[in-house]
Amino acid sequence: MELWIYFTILAAFMQAVRTAGQKQLSNHLNATATTLARFLFALPLVWIYLWSIKSYQQIDFPILNINFIKSATLAAFAQVAGTIFTIKAFGYQNFAVATSLVKTEAILTALLSVLMFDAVLSGFGWFSVIVGVIAVLILSKTDKNLVSIFKSPAASFGVGAGLCFALASLWIRQASLLLETDLIFSAAYTLTFMVTLQSLLVLAYLLYKDKKQVTEMKKHWKLCCFIGTTSMFGSVGWFTASSLQNVAYVKALGQIDFFFTLLITLRVFKESISIREYFGMFLIMLSVFILLLLA
Repeated sequence: MELWIYFTILAAFMQAVRTAGQKQLSNHLNATATTLARFLFALPLVWIYLWSIKSYQQIDFPILNINFIKSATLAAFAQVAGTIFTIKAFGYQNFAVATSLVKTEAILTALLSVLMFDAVLSGFGWFSVIVGVIAVLILSKTDKNLVSIFKSPAASFGVGAGLCFALASLWIRQASLLLETDLIFSAAYTLTFMVTLQSLLVLAYLLYKDKKQVTEMKKHWKLCCFIGTTSMFGSVGWFTASSLQNVAYVKALGQIDFFFTLLITLRVFKESISIREYFGMFLIMLSVFILLLLA
């Protein structure tokens, strides 16, 4: 298998675990503070990672250009908004359903990559993405019909998060390629730039708006560290895979994180898995299988 596949699987697993941690932390902190934990507690780790890659590869830091700064900054804001929307969705739906709604990101990434960045997907590539999205929509369906789900606040926040993450992924790839250096190093550099910017901006906002939330974070520092660490490893996976491969394919394969999510739902949150959910898991695996044949 190609290298991007391994990085995507790493990212998918870490994202599922990190999101579960954020759901737990959201019981104690508001959505903005929970979002800050993802970036602030990952910040030292991403700098260590960047310097490790730099030392190992003996590469100089690239010269920043305005196009890189623009793309990376847009990606940073989109990722912050997507994280906040995801956390807010947890307030309206259970972990599995809210996460599945966010996974509309896959088809949105494919559409946006074609509309905004002139990317090209093969017929089987589109089929893989569509099968995966159908799977998460099946998994989203609870005791309500599909139309009522997408009228719910959970759907608004979930699909909104999917859109933000899709835009972030495309801008991340664009920013990384604009550095015109080794792709693994450029992914690490883009990640470090974004996490630094996100940490400073969200921390400044919280200190201005709600200092008590920053104090509350200290009480839950262990969970914050867990979220930061898993976020760092997940971001390394996403950023590197997106630098190496078409983002739409990365996000389609990344839908296997819902398989991990269902396991967490069963083991950690003690929620049962229905036959319909197992069918949805099967479709996700089918989507991944088709994608791997194309890689």
